[in-house]
Amino acid sequence: MKYSICAVILLTTIFTACNNETKTAEATTDTSEKQTETRAEYIEVAPNVKLHVTDLGEGKPVVLIHGYPLSDASWEYQYHALVKAGYRVIGITLRGFGQSDKPYGKYNYDQFAADIKVVLDKLDIKDATLGGHSMGGAIALHYVAKYNSAHVGKLALFSAAAPCHTKKPDYPYPFFTKEDITQWVELNNSDRPALLAAVGERFTLSATSLSPGIGAWLGGIEMQSSAYAMEQALIALRDEDLRGDLPKIKIPTLILHAKEDKIVSFALAEQMNKAIAGSQLVPFDKSGHASFIEEKDKFNQEFIKFIKQ
Repeated sequence: MKYSICAVILLTTIFTACNNETKTAEATTDTSEKQTETRAEYIEVAPNVKLHVTDLGEGKPVVLIHGYPLSDASWEYQYHALVKAGYRVIGITLRGFGQSDKPYGKYNYDQFAADIKVVLDKLDIKDATLGGHSMGGAIALHYVAKYNSAHVGKLALFSAAAPCHTKKPDYPYPFFTKEDITQWVELNNSDRPALLAAVGERFTLSATSLSPGIGAWLGGIEMQSSAYAMEQALIALRDEDLRGDLPKIKIPTLILHAKEDKIVSFALAEQMNKAIAGSQLVPFDKSGHASFIEEKDKFNQEFIKFIKQ
């Protein structure tokens, strides 16, 4: 009888130990799987060139391209809304800006679009809504035209500096002449904070449209940019002409633009609305070039409504 009791105790001890080992192994496997699923914050798009990416949420993908000279951090108040609405949102920082690498080389729309293509290829993104602000809007437009909407099912243009950012003899709609932007290039290379101040004066509807804290936050993001990248991107803004891309846009397109934008004229939004078949234009009355912050609730509502359509 004593031997039977001892045998039971021994078997129970062995079973408990094995069971604990199994649970430990399962927990280790679970942890390993979770670590494997962690999303990359940096994606290599070329040798020695990695882009910073914010990748949040689950669901249908939304890809955001920032404006000049910001970074993916500037979409902070869109990230919250989109994740809450059930979307996976991916903010890409262009090379030369924010926390992305800042190599010597090309900083034109072809290069930026090529980098975006590599990111979306590597993340295996399908049927995304691609949105871009200001210069990022021009780049998003060019991406869709250049790569025949690869990975993308919808396009959203936010105060987009497209199809041209400078006046031309046959295109009077932009605010600036080539000489105006050349002066900004020269200011960038002699007093970069003065350039940022000049852009900042035009960025919002009024001096009080944003709180001092938000203004300082945006200024900090801007100063992360490479001076060389800022120079080259300004030259691209000055010289690129995407009018030939407009007829190539065959996917649903949303245009969000403030009537009182002092950096990119509302007339450009109207011209794109006419040229992109089936596009929707939603005007903003209480913001300037920064509708995504100045009127963020309306901006997020209109954008999410478009994604759901």
